[in-house]
Amino acid sequence: MEMTLIKVHGSMNTFYMFETDERDDFAQLAIQLSALDKDIDGILAILPSSVAHAKMRVFNNDGSEASMCGNGLRCVARYVCERDGVQEAVVETMKALLRVKREETLNEGIETYAVEISPVSFSLSSLPMSYEGHKEWIQKPLPFVSEEIPFSAVAVPNPHLIGIVPPVLQKDTSHQQKWAEYFNGDNEYFSDGVNVSYVTPLEEGIFVRTFERGVGFTNACGTAMTASALVSCMAGLVPYGDVAVYNPGGMVKCSVARKGDDIRLQLTGNATYLSTHKFDWTGNKEESGMLSSEPLDEQDRYEQFIEQISTFSKQFV
Repeated sequence: MEMTLIKVHGSMNTFYMFETDERDDFAQLAIQLSALDKDIDGILAILPSSVAHAKMRVFNNDGSEASMCGNGLRCVARYVCERDGVQEAVVETMKALLRVKREETLNEGIETYAVEISPVSFSLSSLPMSYEGHKEWIQKPLPFVSEEIPFSAVAVPNPHLIGIVPPVLQKDTSHQQKWAEYFNGDNEYFSDGVNVSYVTPLEEGIFVRTFERGVGFTNACGTAMTASALVSCMAGLVPYGDVAVYNPGGMVKCSVARKGDDIRLQLTGNATYLSTHKFDWTGNKEESGMLSSEPLDEQDRYEQFIEQISTFSKQFV
């Protein structure tokens, strides 16, 4: 079967995106494409929806399905809005119907979209996480990991464990990698694994590095950046409102509003198209392959943007 793929990224979190009907073998496709292209973190399937403009399904490069992807959703938002000729749309995800809209550009020539991140839960059962019978874990050390790092567990709806760390633990990622690999292997705390992010305050915003469940270290994880912005506001590192979140792949803006238990989150950033491809998918890895590829010119503008904002994050990258 011949498919049209668009290679896209949000903050260098990179995917092959395509429009199709529902199938039961997307996991196999994600594994095949990831074997062909080591740069991608997974695939984005855009499907028909009876309750929204479109439905999004996300599969990591190991074939596991994610309930949400903020960076991927921005790219899907662009596709759907351009396809339907609208400025705003609603996209169905595994756990919620999410509002998306085209925004003023982050930088000249960069397509920029804002997406709702929801639902939010601090209940450990939502991740799930099991630790000594606790129902929540917010801004407290996990003593068996570190007595110095305050951790928070939150689902948005992907599961996240977020630690606030000093710069030394951003420059040397071995501590984060050790515990992220442990929590995503056979362990007693996270039965389904967890995204592990380390957050460090900057003069302007925060820096976030994420070890993503099913992927490993990634240039950026949209739900992780948004959850990290929320935790940073709760910890008093930054004020509520718009938070600049820097990452190895660039920068996004996370809007955090809270009134009691009502939390509203929005993620704004680039939705960049890298190339278009014709792919022959046979279901057999040895027989499948790219038929053609055509590069696009959007990445040059994004790299110029990265160069402009690099003074804030280059110390960690």
